[in-house]
Amino acid sequence: MNGSYFPILNLAAGIDEVGLGALAGNVISAAVILNPLFPIFGLKDSKKLSFKKRLLFFHSIKNKAKAWSIGRSTSMEIDKLNVLQASLLSMQRAVNNLKVKPNFLFIDGKNKIDISIASISIVNGDNLINEISAASIVAKVIRDYEMLQLDKLFPQYGFAKHKGYPTKYHLDMLKKYGPISQHRFTFSSLIKLKNI
Repeated sequence: MNGSYFPILNLAAGIDEVGLGALAGNVISAAVILNPLFPIFGLKDSKKLSFKKRLLFFHSIKNKAKAWSIGRSTSMEIDKLNVLQASLLSMQRAVNNLKVKPNFLFIDGKNKIDISIASISIVNGDNLINEISAASIVAKVIRDYEMLQLDKLFPQYGFAKHKGYPTKYHLDMLKKYGPISQHRFTFSSLIKLKNI
């Protein structure tokens, strides 16, 4: 089903997001249009790759893809819209940021995005479609980098280790230091913290 094997889909973009379940940081989405003349073998869901392999694939995608881009939704937008709507907005932004206009979209998950390009949403698409796998890798690498930068500003929270997800350490540090503006205040863990 990989678009690279169908001439009409040679401008198909894969779309995926990272950071939906985190308590802090942006939701990052990526859009990637692969180049069938420069195939990248072994692409898979970023969560199934080691840090080192993700970086290697990330550089291959940057060098070989026809186009790639990212879109963000901030923690403030997540609190205002809810995390699902904010993630769909970040996907829309990623597509709009592409320098090459795609003619078809492979979207990871079951939701559609508000955009006038033909698309199909595929549950577990990051394991099935190379374009989505590539997008998941780009989104993961970019978001992890952003969380490493946030860790330098606020080392007490341990963002470098847990990337903003609700680990015990993160929750303990939230109780100790309270949230910062990059936290998502509408998430249940933050609401419970407020009521302690």
